[in-house]
Formats: sequence, structure tokens, C-alpha cells
Amino acid sequence: MKPLELVCPAGTPAALRAAVEAGADTVYCGFRDETNARNFPGLNFSRAEMEESIDYAHRRGSKVLVAINTFPRAGAPELWRAAVDDAARFGADAVILADVGLLDYAANHQPGLRRHLSVQAAAANPDAINFYAETFGVRRVVLPRVLTVQEIAAINREIECETEVFVFGGLCVMAEGRCALSAYATGRSPNMNGACSPASHVHYKEEGSELVCGLGDFTINRVKKDAPAPYPTLCKGCFQAGDYQGHVFEDPASLDAATLITEFASAGVTALKIEGRQRSRSYTKTVVHTFRKAVEAQAKGLPIMANELQRLTEGQTTTSGAYSKTWR
Repeated sequence: MKPLELVCPAGTPAALRAAVEAGADTVYCGFRDETNARNFPGLNFSRAEMEESIDYAHRRGSKVLVAINTFPRAGAPELWRAAVDDAARFGADAVILADVGLLDYAANHQPGLRRHLSVQAAAANPDAINFYAETFGVRRVVLPRVLTVQEIAAINREIECETEVFVFGGLCVMAEGRCALSAYATGRSPNMNGACSPASHVHYKEEGSELVCGLGDFTINRVKKDAPAPYPTLCKGCFQAGDYQGHVFEDPASLDAATLITEFASAGVTALKIEGRQRSRSYTKTVVHTFRKAVEAQAKGLPIMANELQRLTEGQTTTSGAYSKTWR
């Protein structure tokens, strides 16, 4: 059995090289501006770095996908269109897009450039996916992290394009492309400005025996000073509802679906995606190397080791998320 394609993150040229050397089939990355959904200071690629990195990956047998997966501002699409044109000019193997206007632009102006549908489009049923495939020539869809493995299998039976699923990393527990919580708290939209819970709005302070984690004007979590402090994202914060106080949507935890790789293959999935463009190249190297072994083991019918990467997860805690319907 052919191993599933391993799609790996790179937030910097150094991380891209680390991913390729660790065994990535494909690396995804973005330009250093608001056209991609990991628009954090110190990350991403200049135009020169992108061109050089694509050449580096190709010479070593890996592909590069350019994420242009935020939504253009009304009346100002030029930055996003230029990103599509530059990705094509540099020889990218595909662009990852979410906005229908930008998909239309790419289909008409860069028809030879392969188009993947970003998870930010939140296409989670056959009708939606087939619309994108038939209208804009989308060849692959990245499925949102709200589906069970059985639902993914049912979708694959009714579509013609490839599917890609997240297998490890940060877990967005809201429907991607639809989250307004971070925008409400910070005034910056993750889906337009490219940064969920931007670091410029995160703050910590000590109150008595507690460490208070805040985002904008909101307190997101309170933990004991000696306890692990999760990064303050609203969807994983503590809420009080009546007499209940706790994590309403999901505990601070990372996705780890390594043990489901065989089920993904049986469900017709083409590619496994690792999240983490904002993480270090050491993280990238370790995670990619581990999943390289896992996908090859699956292809040979060998067992896949569980919890190999727990020390790299949020709060050292993992979940299979909606894949196994373990969410509240």
C-alpha cells in the first residue's frame, strides 16, 4: 500500500529545510504578509526566500504548497492576487485558497497552478466540495476538524477531488473560517488579518497564588503559579455558566490522530497534514520524522506507536478531537 502523503508546516526557510530533510513529501508555507493565516511577527517567507525554498525542496524531491488562505479586504484584492501570481512564477506545486473571488482569479489567470481548498473555507459536505471542484477546478480539499472518520469516508464516496486531514498539532475547535471570538476580543480577525489570539494582545499577570492569562480585555484562564499556563485562546478558555465553571468547548490540548492513520487510509484520505507553522524548526524536525515512520509503518501493515510526541503538545495533553466524537 502506498503511504499517505505527509504535508508538513514551515514558518521559516530553516523550518522548510528541516521538514524536507526529515522526510516531508510536501511542505506548506506562506508569504510574510496578511495573505496567510499564520501572520505572526518573525514568521513566513519573503519573495526571494520563497523562490529559493521552492527550488531547494524540488531538488530534494519534495513539493511546496503556498497558503494564501485569508480573505481579501473589500476593494483591495491586489495583495492576494499578487501572492497567487508570485506562487505560480516561483514554481509552487499548488496554492491553498479559501476565498471564492481569489479561487476565481487563480482559475482564470493561473490555470496551470494547482488549486487546493483551505480548511478556512470550512467545506464539510459533498455538495460544497463538489461546487468548489466543478466551479474552480479545486483538486484537493482540506477538511475542517469537525468530522468523524466515518463522515470523512462518506464524503469521499461522493466527491472526485482529493481530501487532506489534520493529524497532529494545534486544534481549532471552532469551524474554521467562521470564528469571530478572537476578532471580538482583539479587533483583529483570524480569517482576514491572519492571526488568532495575536501575541500583541496576550498578557499575563500574577494575582495572589494564581497566574491570570488574558487576551485583550478578557481573562481567559486562571491557573496556579506552578501549573502549566495554556496560551489564551477564547475557544479553549474557562467559562462560567450558571453553577458550572470550566472548559465549555474543549480543554487546552493538541490533536494527535497517529493511531487513526490506518482508518484515514481506509476512508479514502489522500494526505495527512501536520499543523505548526508558528513552531520551531526543532519541533518541525521531530514531528515530521515521527510521522514519516508512522505513515511508512501503516503502508507496511505494521503497528503505529501512540503518544510518541506528547511532550510537544499543548499542556502535554492530546485528543483525537471530532474524529472519534470525544468532544463535549
